[in-house]
Amino acid sequence: MVLDYYELKEQPFGVTPDPRYNYPSPTHREALASLVYGVNTGRGFMALIARPGMGKTTLLFQLLRQLEGTAKTVFLFQTLCSPRDFLWGLLADLGIKCRSENIVEMNWELNRFVLRESRAGRRLVIAIDEAQNLDSAVLEVVRMLSNFETPREKLVQIILAGQPQLAEKLASPYLVQLRQRISLLARLEQLTLEQTRQYIDHRLQVAGYSSQTPIFGEQALALIAKHSEGIPRNINNLCFNSLSLGCALKQRTIDQEVIQEVLADTELTSLTGNGNGAQAEEAGSGRMTPLSLAKTSARQYTWGARFAV
Repeated sequence: MVLDYYELKEQPFGVTPDPRYNYPSPTHREALASLVYGVNTGRGFMALIARPGMGKTTLLFQLLRQLEGTAKTVFLFQTLCSPRDFLWGLLADLGIKCRSENIVEMNWELNRFVLRESRAGRRLVIAIDEAQNLDSAVLEVVRMLSNFETPREKLVQIILAGQPQLAEKLASPYLVQLRQRISLLARLEQLTLEQTRQYIDHRLQVAGYSSQTPIFGEQALALIAKHSEGIPRNINNLCFNSLSLGCALKQRTIDQEVIQEVLADTELTSLTGNGNGAQAEEAGSGRMTPLSLAKTSARQYTWGARFAV
């Protein structure tokens, strides 16, 4: 119903890392260009650092898609593991059947695979998401992978992507050898107000919106930019809930009042028993305004629709 009301072909603010929806902000373009350059020039070790929700995974998928046909790529995200589990998962993703769980033998199998790929003119690119969860022992195994090389080139390109805790971990004196091997460090920064507006417009266009009537008013956009802190995942959540409530209230253009209502509904402190506000005041007086009645109906519709989905 929401998609039909706003004339959308699909949900523009989904939770999956669909590369089609990747908004090329200046910071995202710079990070992607840096990683592509690092892989193409054989830098060996690279890192991508950003706060949660900034789109690291989506950017990694976009990078690996660009490398299709010229490199063998692996995407690893199970980072709460032991060194043995890490190597076993890497070999499994590469389609290598190793009969032994001995780390040395698994390394030999990987080495033979890398050499075969190199002779065929293909690079091996390993992207490790949520790398801040890797413990020191696994990071040491990752460092050893960079030893697969010839006198002329690195045979394995490794990208560590993670939250700021990854930067803190790499700065540790215990990992100085790994830090020295990271020759390229990319980062993603929060979106500005104008970039937030462009981000929302981009996702709406990809989802099929073609009307000249804006779905979000200027003041609504300003509130979204402020309260999301320019983090794409937060923007998606606010916009998703705003579309649901806006549809229930029959608002073709969502105003700031809808955004404020969504912010209030998604505020976790209101569920802890400490929340005070206009609703409690209205309940105490026994009065419900037409707007509050509409909001109550909209809230019931929104949660009912989500439950149905």
